[in-house]
Amino acid sequence: MFNSHLAATSVSDLERLKVLHNGEKTPLTFSDAEFERRLGGLRRIMAEKDLDAVVLTSYQGIKYYSDFLFTYFGRSYALVVTPEDTVSVTANIDAGMPWRRSYGENIVYTDWRRDNFYYGVQQALQERGITAKRLGVEDDTMPELIRRRFRETFPYAELVDVSQDSMRQRTIKSAEEIEVIKHGARIGDLGGEAIRKAIREGVMEYEVALAGVEAMTHEIARTFPDSEIRDTWVWFQSGINTDGAHNWATTRKLRRGDILSLNCFPMTSGYYTALERTMFLGEPDAESLRLWNINVEVHEAGLELIKPGAVCKDIAAELNKIYVSHNLLPNRTFGYGHSFGVLSHYYGREAGLELREDIDTVLEPGMVVSMEPMITVPEGQPGAGGYREHDILVVGEDGAENITKFPYGPEKNIVDA
Repeated sequence: MFNSHLAATSVSDLERLKVLHNGEKTPLTFSDAEFERRLGGLRRIMAEKDLDAVVLTSYQGIKYYSDFLFTYFGRSYALVVTPEDTVSVTANIDAGMPWRRSYGENIVYTDWRRDNFYYGVQQALQERGITAKRLGVEDDTMPELIRRRFRETFPYAELVDVSQDSMRQRTIKSAEEIEVIKHGARIGDLGGEAIRKAIREGVMEYEVALAGVEAMTHEIARTFPDSEIRDTWVWFQSGINTDGAHNWATTRKLRRGDILSLNCFPMTSGYYTALERTMFLGEPDAESLRLWNINVEVHEAGLELIKPGAVCKDIAAELNKIYVSHNLLPNRTFGYGHSFGVLSHYYGREAGLELREDIDTVLEPGMVVSMEPMITVPEGQPGAGGYREHDILVVGEDGAENITKFPYGPEKNIVDA
């Protein structure tokens, strides 16, 4: 069934599945012991829910437990976790790369028959002697179409959600994870310095962004020489484009007096970190300076509130009081921070650890969170623009360590270029 050297005279002769151990395993981001620690946590979830196996299909789930970060492009991927081992089910278009860059075994499915992906998952379990009666899946990222196909493939199995339990496991970082995140924060700071040097009147937003991406990419390659080089980006915004936190760089040219938003996102093997700063090109007007200082006040208060035992919603409530005192609460655009780890702009984050009014999670040692207050003043009003700062903190036993070193505030980030 897995012979990759099968003679064939037509597509109908080609295999549905195969094994492609092409080359040697690549050094992974984390140690084997770290992956076994993670899988041990998932297997405890399996035991608690009386599951025969788990089939992970999300970017974050597959990445966290195997180190493989797939590229979707219309093809499905899975990591099948049993009580004894793991096997990824990946598309033939990727050839041997998923096996080289993952912890565990790998089955490749081909395009030559419809539903080969589901057949691959089925065979992964059958080869391991598992007839699933209760199968763990990730409801938070599984569309109904995929879920229906799984029900057809495993008609006698109950599909049980593990996404929330797995997400809670991911919120507590290991020492190895924290080391990667700290490097990410350092690399983000380097990107910020490159951006600061590139800021001048008349340059386009995307040109400034490219300077930051290049600096961070080179440093990621130097620090993690065995990693894939992918997904690092910068949102550099100016003027009206600062109104939203996730506004992409454009061809707008910088003008003296502009409010600027520096946003660096180094991506190291699926572990995104961030640096975000308000800046001005030349001296800001009085109202802009007042608003900027208020947001810095909220930022600094938030940094003090992050500690073990603090409750996410209570942090948000305290910071809201500062905005209320300045009549700026309606100008908030999102929560005050979120968890860091396996996350990205295209596959989300650990939603149970966000500094918002509807999250009652208690901060614990090993959690990594941001403090990132933001307010937006609409165009045409005094001080128009978006103001935000962003630091990353590692929660410890007695407090929290701020691992972002790039300076913030008017004393440091008015650029006279």
